[in-house]
Amino acid sequence: MSEGDVIDVLREGLWISLLLSLPILGVTLVVGLVIGLIQALTSVQEMTLTFVPKMAAIVVVFWATMGSSATLIVGFFQDQIVPRIAGG
Repeated sequence: MSEGDVIDVLREGLWISLLLSLPILGVTLVVGLVIGLIQALTSVQEMTLTFVPKMAAIVVVFWATMGSSATLIVGFFQDQIVPRIAGG
């Protein structure tokens, strides 16, 4: 396996990790923004008010995207990693 092959696998792995993290990070950003606006409007500065909804949103989005995430990871391993290990 040459250096170019290693770089290609690493680049593809980083792209897959970005695709896997985007839904969770996006929803967490939106929930944090909404909670921050609510806190600013009501002058309530409670730390658990930001933590609990974010964690709930992360769990819901993770559960909802679990199937597509698994498909991406399995496809990456079947298309990129396994053929290189097998020497193909």
